[in-house]
Amino acid sequence: MKIEVTAYPRAQQGTGASRRLRAKGRVPGIIYGAGKAAQNVEFEHNALLQHLKLEAFHASILDLTLDGEKQQVLLRDYQMHPWKQQLLHLDFQRVDRDRKIHMRVPLHFVNADISPGVKSGGGVVQHVMNDLDIHCLPDDLPEFIEVDLKEMQLNQTLHVNDLAMPKGVEPTSKLRHDNPTVVSVQVPREIVIEEEVAPPVTEIITEAPAEGEEAAEAAAEGEKKEPAAEKKEAKQSGKKEK
Repeated sequence: MKIEVTAYPRAQQGTGASRRLRAKGRVPGIIYGAGKAAQNVEFEHNALLQHLKLEAFHASILDLTLDGEKQQVLLRDYQMHPWKQQLLHLDFQRVDRDRKIHMRVPLHFVNADISPGVKSGGGVVQHVMNDLDIHCLPDDLPEFIEVDLKEMQLNQTLHVNDLAMPKGVEPTSKLRHDNPTVVSVQVPREIVIEEEVAPPVTEIITEAPAEGEEAAEAAAEGEKKEPAAEKKEAKQSGKKEK
């Protein structure tokens, strides 16, 4: 996939000049490498913003046109505004076709659904790495590296040195030495959902008084009433004697 980028010479430099440039819908950048002097350039902002959405734009050799002359470059860095969809700056490196380049290319995982570990073993694919640092000549640079999972068994792990690399492409020496895990098929972890336990309900039960207690209470009430009745009768008898 060939992606073309158009650049324009940029005369003014500095923070103020870059701010005015962005206000006009342009974005500042720089081109360097291949034994030539670095050159300050500018780009159409919206066109570059659309290119950045393409995976291949980040890991492919690009055709850059400047003053009518085409040159091959790689995107090396870019800066975005902290919260706006606005490009602030881009760095491109010229490509020397006779020298190996260092690039980070994406990994494409295929045939996961038909692998024995997933299809019959009930496992799930766990991606540990999604891209890979490689060395190669510019003409051998792949857009991506395919990782075929059709033979993956349950609890099997693929490492960097297990990958089938395209012709002329090799992982960086550090990756070859460390040989980290790229992908594995593992039994999914069981998710245990605890049932909600209702808070205990305290039931207050009032016991009925026993028969003896009822009699005692009645007797006590009777004793309270008897003195009052006796006083009333005494008053009435006193009136009659008079």
